[in-house]
Amino acid sequence: MIRKGQRVELEYSVFLEDGKVIDSNVGENPLAFQLGMHQILPALEDVVQDLGKGDSKRITLDPQDAYGEIDPSAFREVDAAAIPEDLRYVGAVLGVQDDEGNQYRIRIESIAEGTAIIDFNHPLAGKKLTFEMRIIDVQ
Repeated sequence: MIRKGQRVELEYSVFLEDGKVIDSNVGENPLAFQLGMHQILPALEDVVQDLGKGDSKRITLDPQDAYGEIDPSAFREVDAAAIPEDLRYVGAVLGVQDDEGNQYRIRIESIAEGTAIIDFNHPLAGKKLTFEMRIIDVQ
């Protein structure tokens, strides 16, 4: 069993409900994190702590245990002219930074009559995700 504070290296793949792989580090450098330091999703930390070096696990997380449900209040209306012209289309993803220096990815939900609706939800909000992971090393 892995204890809080230990460094964990793992290999993972993430799938949408339709089976599409949306992220993976298989064949690349493992993801390294310190258990209990909130560097990965809490639900994944709960699973990892019950594993050991060489163990594998597949887990499906509902949206509330992954990146949250879609928050209707996270949609904002802005003047479309405030968006760079080359990114002024539905589905465009922009990077923004708040006053504290936190960086976020936002997506253009719609554009009509000079107004854009911007979605500040995490891109994976509202999605059920399946994670396959294998513990490579524990220190």
